[in-house]
Amino acid sequence: MADNQAWAKMEELCDGIGHRLTGSKELEQAIDWAVETMKKDGQENVRAEPVEVVRWVRGDESLTMISPRTYPMPVLALGGSVGTSAEGITAPVLVVEDEESLEKAADAARGRIVLFNNPMPAYDSEKGSGYGTAVRFRHKGAQLAAAQGAVACLVRSVTARSLRSPHTGGMSYEDAEAEIPAAAITTEDAAMISRLAHRGVEVTLSLLLTAREVGKVQSANVVAELRGRELPDEVVVMGGHIDSWDVGQGAHDDAAGCVMAMEAINVLRRMGLRPRRTIRVVLWTNEEHGLAGGKEYAKRHAEEMANHVAAIESDSGAFRPEGFSVECSDPARQELAAAQLGAILRLAASLGATSVSTGHSGADIGPMKDAGVVLMGLDVEGSTYFDYHHSHADTLDKVDPRQLSQCVAALAATSYVLADMPCRLGEAVPR
Repeated sequence: MADNQAWAKMEELCDGIGHRLTGSKELEQAIDWAVETMKKDGQENVRAEPVEVVRWVRGDESLTMISPRTYPMPVLALGGSVGTSAEGITAPVLVVEDEESLEKAADAARGRIVLFNNPMPAYDSEKGSGYGTAVRFRHKGAQLAAAQGAVACLVRSVTARSLRSPHTGGMSYEDAEAEIPAAAITTEDAAMISRLAHRGVEVTLSLLLTAREVGKVQSANVVAELRGRELPDEVVVMGGHIDSWDVGQGAHDDAAGCVMAMEAINVLRRMGLRPRRTIRVVLWTNEEHGLAGGKEYAKRHAEEMANHVAAIESDSGAFRPEGFSVECSDPARQELAAAQLGAILRLAASLGATSVSTGHSGADIGPMKDAGVVLMGLDVEGSTYFDYHHSHADTLDKVDPRQLSQCVAALAATSYVLADMPCRLGEAVPR
């Protein structure tokens, strides 16, 4: 907490490069920056490991209410969406709340734009965010609407608070027979359209999207290490995803997670702390739009998985750290790992980062679960994260420098002990 370079790194990445959409020149600039920065910091085995990704381009987009009045609306195409025709789509709207209400109104969906107005619940201090209950319509709304003959799909942005900012995110057609354009609108506009519909007023919208996929391109995961002094082939992994959506700066999601990990091993190196095992930083590519980086890392390092002691991901923003989650395919090992982690986190009492939860971790490290790796996620105070998530508002000014440093401290202390303790996490005796 006395001195680290995390904020300077955040300025370079967020202000100097900006958003980092998969396949974009900005993402490749960020990858080059991360490699060069960690080399300057003196990290070992710094490299970019190639990953093939699918490039999607947003293009131009607009949404206008035609009736009952003329009213332009902010809109963001969902990642992976197809575009409209050059003339766009003009059609009346069918407002539904969920799968059941769409099923009941199925006949009315044909030839219309379906709007899923499913509000995300407000943040609850005990239950957390309501993200999981609302995000399903962003992911599969176009599939559901197309199956009923709709010509386009709109979703209420997945956030509980808004200042008329749409929130984008990934969607999927999977094996849908028809692929229709899909986009997010603001919570305010979704609520207004819903009110009009409930009054019996027909709403007609004109939607234009030029979004498209342009094929596969090369990207990379960035890897760097603080090599272990006794067991260098045993590895504790930590990191975040270096890609983001093409709105805002991707500051909380997930420039912060990358910088936290980069700076955590930098702090340890500057302090002369070299643990028994290796700490490996991985900055995964393509988390937002395919998880290709996480999948490729697990595949490329498959023969090393038995020596992956733990894998930590930070992808919840740079807010005050509260503790860590633990996940493992072996329930007994997960239980023991959680108990051990509870003891380790006493070191982080001054940060307040002492809580341990189980059963979840992170998307990029998920492909390592089947190999038996103990997975961990950095848990932070999350009451405002989804106010900015996937929107133009996810910029560096939303990050608190002190809380960023607290996260660096929590990661540095925890990763060091995991890499230095006699036993592996989740095991009772040394091998």
